[in-house]
Amino acid sequence: MAPEQSPPGVRIRGLTVAYRTPAGELPAVCGVDLDLAPGTITGVVGESGSGKSTLALSLLNAVQPPGRIAAGSVEIDGLGDVVALGGEGLRRARGRHVGYVFQAAQNSLNPLKTVGKQVLDLGRSHGVADLRGLLADARGLLDRMGLDGARVLDSYQHELSGGMRQRVGIMLALVLNARLVVLDEPTTALDMITQATILRIVREVHAERGLTTLVITHDLGVVAEVADRLAVMYGGRIVEQGPTRQVLAEPRHPYTRGLLRAIPRLVGDIAEARALPGRPPTLADIPADGCVFRERCPLRMDACETGSPPVVTRGSRSAACHAVRDDEGDRPAVAATTGEDQS
Repeated sequence: MAPEQSPPGVRIRGLTVAYRTPAGELPAVCGVDLDLAPGTITGVVGESGSGKSTLALSLLNAVQPPGRIAAGSVEIDGLGDVVALGGEGLRRARGRHVGYVFQAAQNSLNPLKTVGKQVLDLGRSHGVADLRGLLADARGLLDRMGLDGARVLDSYQHELSGGMRQRVGIMLALVLNARLVVLDEPTTALDMITQATILRIVREVHAERGLTTLVITHDLGVVAEVADRLAVMYGGRIVEQGPTRQVLAEPRHPYTRGLLRAIPRLVGDIAEARALPGRPPTLADIPADGCVFRERCPLRMDACETGSPPVVTRGSRSAACHAVRDDEGDRPAVAATTGEDQS
């Protein structure tokens, strides 16, 4: 299907999302800058609790209390700053401009209604005049994804497998012709064959419909398969970003290198896979000053204790780390983890 309009670009600037707790407001996302170039697939990767899903929900201005977007902007071409939207304008933006595929697909479906009735509800809520045409589009999308579209539209969620529900979620995100699509953990809890099918669908639909796509995942294999660019999150910050192949082939931040080193190999010495020491910070113990990764970092230095790491940008890549702050620091930081393991 040829795209009817240009895919939007997205510019996230200084985004901070805080949650109200007995200890005060604590940031789950802090000062994030990220661009989604029109027509590209961007992957955001990190351990559980790194702020990935909170970042994704910010694109819908859908952070729920006790959370709130405390600072920053999310500019989407053709829509403006989502953070400034509210009421009817925000409701219409969801689905029409931004399609969202939730992490747990079964939780985004109404167990008391068939899929087809939920498509009709979606159409009515957005003022779609041709509801029969909308159902035909939904059926066509499901057929395109290898399902019996007519059967699925007549089914309840409990009659569908996890992989089928995930594809229904993708259909619901696309059926109103949204040009920006967010997929939150699209392959979690799926078997490898179904994962491969979902990723193929993501690539094909992205290209055919001319989308801008954001994929949230903890799986580096997923971003390696589909993403043009990769952003690595830790403790609510983006610590490294750049073209996916470059970041995976030559990671600059010690956290990215630790993630790669922890991946089990199918061949070779299984002992080469090493878990990151320690554990990710919780919302209550993310350091307010200094580097958020310092407690687990093999390159920890005095500057990491109090100074926020500078964002070092080289061409299309950037990393926030004291060890790569200049040319003299960049080469030793890379060399430090490409030889013997320091853990």
